[in-house]
Amino acid sequence: MARVRMSDVAAHAGVSTATVSMVLNGVNTTRISPQTQQRVREAAEAVGYKPNSVARSLRTQQTRMVGLISDTIASTPFAGRMLAGANDVAREQGHLVILVDTERDAGAERQALHALSGQQVDAMIYACMWHRVVEVPEGLPEDAVLLDCAPAGGGRAAVVPDEQAGGMAAVQELVAAGHRRIAFLDAEQRFDLVASRLRYEGYLRILADAGIEPDPALHARAEPVAGGGREAARRLLDLPAERRPTAMFCFNDRMAMGAYAAAHHCGLSIPRDLSIVGYDDQQLVAAELDPPLTTIALPHYEMGRWAMEVALGLRQADPAVPYLMPCPIIRRASVGPPPVQFGD
Repeated sequence: MARVRMSDVAAHAGVSTATVSMVLNGVNTTRISPQTQQRVREAAEAVGYKPNSVARSLRTQQTRMVGLISDTIASTPFAGRMLAGANDVAREQGHLVILVDTERDAGAERQALHALSGQQVDAMIYACMWHRVVEVPEGLPEDAVLLDCAPAGGGRAAVVPDEQAGGMAAVQELVAAGHRRIAFLDAEQRFDLVASRLRYEGYLRILADAGIEPDPALHARAEPVAGGGREAARRLLDLPAERRPTAMFCFNDRMAMGAYAAAHHCGLSIPRDLSIVGYDDQQLVAAELDPPLTTIALPHYEMGRWAMEVALGLRQADPAVPYLMPCPIIRRASVGPPPVQFGD
């Protein structure tokens, strides 16, 4: 099929080619009546005119594309909300997101940066699956935005979850229910997770505010999966009755799922005998447990939106410190008062 040109639109609308160019490119249209502009747009649709994006980008110095380089986001189902947030803002602003998932391969990362620079994308976002501190890769533009990671040494716009405040909210929920023997099922130190340290700091801070002396025996570490949570919870539930926790704050929802299994194995009912709070609000886990799990939501969608808004200049960011996105508590049915024998 022959390419439909502006001259075809002009002939269909009964105007000059220059008028068509100004209307379709949004340039110098103040002297063109709204009726004529509408007629041009209708003519373009009628004849099937498609603008030449390459030529337009040369004129406007914009490609209407944003590059998003990630480590493993695209292959991790429960982080889809992060991409959805970024995509929604981009779409609202008429931009297309080009996603490159590097699987933490340094060579693939360099190649992606080179390719996106060659495409002359209007903005770039560098995203991580897990909240961590990163060495900014060579070649990442100065105005690129970091998503779910913080740059070593600072100096870049970045957004991360407010992990400490989330940990505080989780433990405060249990303290408010009357619990004083509150365990923290934490990730093993070998994983070296920023979130682990910050959530534990939040846990300790609320215990201190409530006048509760932390018991090292109630800080149980394990692999941050369901099996690890089950094993850590069993250790805690095997403690003598007077030292056993009445509530557990779990590093993530998968560990909480394991804690549920351990409680059921011991013949305990949730929340009558044991209250549990998770972290993540992971899809197909937290709301599907029996009873549904009270948890702290990781704000993937909100962080994705924030990063894209900053990348496109819709909001300002302080490059000196990462923006801490609030982690709201999602109340369900896994928290209740401590058992009667612990209620005094």
